[in-house]
Amino acid sequence: MEELLTLKNLLLKGDIVGSLAIVEELEEMSRDDKINNIISYSIILLIHLIKQQAENRTTRSWDISIRNSIRQIQRKNKRRKAGGYYLNSEELAEALEAAYPDAIDQASLEVEEGRYQPEELEKFVNKQKIINRALMLILEG
Repeated sequence: MEELLTLKNLLLKGDIVGSLAIVEELEEMSRDDKINNIISYSIILLIHLIKQQAENRTTRSWDISIRNSIRQIQRKNKRRKAGGYYLNSEELAEALEAAYPDAIDQASLEVEEGRYQPEELEKFVNKQKIINRALMLILEG
């Protein structure tokens, strides 16, 4: 990474202020990467919760995908050494909100074999109920 080389050079020059700016940038990049991973797994989680609600049924495959997505979100959100979490419950809810449009698009291809457009599918499901359920499942662990 170019940032690490820059950091090294700044430290060798004794530029603490410049070095701290690079460290903050690296921290922000790392956090953004974690959030992007959490959103990716949130999309998968939401797709299956949408399908469950729209079709009023579940499958073993959906249940396993839901569990796996929850585990991955929990793993990605946990800070290893510093302890705590990258995203608190409010920020997780915001991530789920951000993931929802992609999830409804994908779910529209799968619910009843792609019978509905995303806008039509949104009328059949309760977005807030799905997001609340997803958040509850993530926070239970």
